[in-house]
Parts: sequence; C-alpha cells; structure tokens
Amino acid sequence: MSKNSDLLQSIIAHSEKQQEQISALLEQVEVIPVLLKRIENLEQELAIYKNKKNSGNSHIPPSSSLNTPKRNQSLREKSGKKAGGQPGHEGSSLSFSSLPDKIVTHVPQYCCYCGDDLQDVSSVPLNQRQVIDIPVPAVSCTEHQTFAKTCPCGMINKGEFPEGVTSNVQYGSRIEALTAYLNVRQYMPYGRIQEFFGQIMGLKISQGGIVGLMDRFTEKSLPMYQEIKNRIQQATVVGTDETGAKVNGKKHWFWTWQNQSLTFIVQSSSRGYQTIQNTFPLGLPNSVLIHDRWATHFQCPAQDRQICLAHLLRDLNYIHQVHKSKWALSFKQLIKNAMTLDNEPAYNGLHHSFARNKLEGWLADLLSQQLPVKHKLAITLQKKLRKISQNILCFLHYNSIPCDNNGSERAIRNIKVKQKISGGFRSTQGADGFAVIRSVIDTVIKSEQNVFYALSLIANLGAPE
Repeated sequence: MSKNSDLLQSIIAHSEKQQEQISALLEQVEVIPVLLKRIENLEQELAIYKNKKNSGNSHIPPSSSLNTPKRNQSLREKSGKKAGGQPGHEGSSLSFSSLPDKIVTHVPQYCCYCGDDLQDVSSVPLNQRQVIDIPVPAVSCTEHQTFAKTCPCGMINKGEFPEGVTSNVQYGSRIEALTAYLNVRQYMPYGRIQEFFGQIMGLKISQGGIVGLMDRFTEKSLPMYQEIKNRIQQATVVGTDETGAKVNGKKHWFWTWQNQSLTFIVQSSSRGYQTIQNTFPLGLPNSVLIHDRWATHFQCPAQDRQICLAHLLRDLNYIHQVHKSKWALSFKQLIKNAMTLDNEPAYNGLHHSFARNKLEGWLADLLSQQLPVKHKLAITLQKKLRKISQNILCFLHYNSIPCDNNGSERAIRNIKVKQKISGGFRSTQGADGFAVIRSVIDTVIKSEQNVFYALSLIANLGAPE
C-alpha cells in the first residue's frame, strides 16, 4: 500500500508540475505578443531618435539643425565633374585702364654709374603699372543762401530754398541712400553704421539720426513698393513663404510673394490667413501659386497651385532613414523623373504628353498603395498627399513653372541673416521699413541693376539739385 501511495503522490506531484508549466506557457503566450509590440514601438522610437530631423530631411532651416546633415542627405546629386573651374571657363583678373585718373612718371634724374645730370637727356618709355585705389572718403557740405531783391515797383522778391532743403542743417540724399544700403543690403546694425560714418567718413551721427534717415528713405520707397505689389497681383507665377522674427521682443512673421522678376515682403504679427487677406483681399486669381504644405497657403484663391517638391523630397529622405521605406525611394524617383521630363528642351506642358500621363499614373499608384502598418510616418504623409494630389505634378501642365519654392526661401532668408546680425527688430515701424526697402532691393537685384545707384535715385526724390 505504501508503494502505491508513494506512486500516486508522485503522479499527482508530476501532474501539478505540468500544470504549472502549462500555466507558465500560457502566460508567455499572452505576454510575448505584448512584448513584441513593445519592441516594435521601441525600435520605431529609436529609429526616430537616431535619425533626427535637420535641414537635409525636413523643412527646418539649416540654422535650426541639431546635428550636421550627413553628406548623403543632400538633394544635390553628384555631377561627375571635378571641383573648381570647368574646361572652357574664362578666368578674370585685373585689367589695365585705358583712361587712368592720374599718371605719375618715374624718370631718372642722374646716372647711377657716373652721377652725370640727365635732365636734358630725352627719355624712352620703358614699362607701366597701375594701382587701383579709392580716394580718402570725405563729407562735403553745401550751403544754400537765399537773397531778396526789391523791384523798382516796390515789390520785394525773395529767393527760395530748393525742394527738400527744409532744415537749417540736414543730411543729403547720398547719405540717406548709403544708410539704407548699409542697413538693408549689408545688414549692418545702427551701431556699426554710426561707427562707419564716424571713423571712415568723419561724420558724427547719432543712432536716432540714422533711424530718421531710414524713415525718410522708407517713405520715398513706398511708391515703388506699391508698384511691386500691383505687379505681383497680376503675375501668372508667384511663390510664397513666411518666416518668424522677433519684433520688439515678440514673435512676428515676414511673408513674401515673389517670382523671377519681383519680390514683395510684408511684416505681420500673424502667421494665419488674415495676413494674406489683408495683403491680397482678392487672392491671386491669375497666378499659379507655389508654396509648401502650410495649410494657410491653401486658403489663398489662385488659378492653380504647386507644392514645393524640394520640401517633399526632404520628407521622403527622413521617412526612408527611419523606416527603410521602398515606397519613399519610389516616390523620390518619381519626382526626379518628373523634374527630368520638365527640363527636356522639347517638352511642352501645354500639350498632351504620354510621359506625363505615365508619371501621373505612377503617382496614383503610390498614393493608393497599402503601406506597412509600422511605417507610421509614411502613412501620415501619404494621407496628406492624397488630399492635394493634383498639386504634386501641377508644374508639368505649364511652361516655366518651378517645381520648388526655393525662390521664396531665398527671399526670406535675408530676414534670418538680418536677425542673426542685429538680433531682431526694435519696433514694428523698423520691421515694416526693412520689408519695404528689402522688397525694392531684391527686385532691383533681379533686374540686374546696380543696387546703390537705384537707392540713390529713390533718395533723390525731392532732393535739391
């Protein structure tokens, strides 16, 4: 009986142990999927952490990059050419002037061997060299005097000061133009402009005086600024963008609307649609509007619109870095093929094109493609692009429509340069003035004119002869 009892107890104990093992296995069966899901989530988080956003794979500017972009993140591909000047490139060097302002002769007066006087000996031209320099900067002061004459009839006739001469002592138009040039074109803060005038020109001027000069010049620039706005309103192609800047310690926004020949900049306290509505109440109904995917821009009425493909390529770069996504690579190739087609000399966007139809079919396939569930970033981007699918390859239906918004980014980059040098704007009036004058300067640059000469013409409005 004892043996049977021991055997029974052994069987029971073994059975209990099996039950414990089965229970443990069942628990593991329940826990393992949870852990696998957790591992997948952690891998996604780690991929995002290891591939931080920068100017090479997102919309953030280079100045905001937390780490230096890797070389292979650049959207610019290798051309196969060596660095430096290419064969056939014409070099440039200083050339002799045919009409020098001053000629200095160096004729020997005595013989360096015997010491005889050579004054009466004729000289023979030997060689010549030229030195290019600038005269010593100096300020000139013009005094205007008025006189009176009494006519035999008894009428006293008084001379009048020229238009623009309104104060006992004032600064002239060239100083006004130079101040605007140094501040807005060369981004010099008021303190450095004051130093420049004092140490280089010998002109003592306060920073308050500089502010006054800038205000006067801004006022004279308003007619041209308004004309730029009117032409933008009628333009068939317009790019737009915005960037933040500190104005009197608060976050404001500089907006730009531009194309190949015009730049119009506005300063505003809002990044919303209200700024667009205040600037262009009717929208831009004649324009193909090029912009990034900021929702506010889609509210502006326009004939058609093209999203910035440079931004999209950077987004696809980031998605591929995080997910190793074949979908992102395929989308990038689609965009590159579209750009290549648009650059072909024989391509005409206004005509039917089988190549364009093929690319649009490829785009439709990519937007409808079922993506892996774990590729969350790709899924999010795909959903957004479906809503604006007609704005992705819009440029292929026109001629001379850019596929990116790089022109607008260049137009507002000046604000960032100004902010880095000066630290921001002290007043709304100063920020508005910078927007006005910068619009004029950029438009002058695009017309390939001399900037300082153009500013001098504006400053001369109402100036004395």
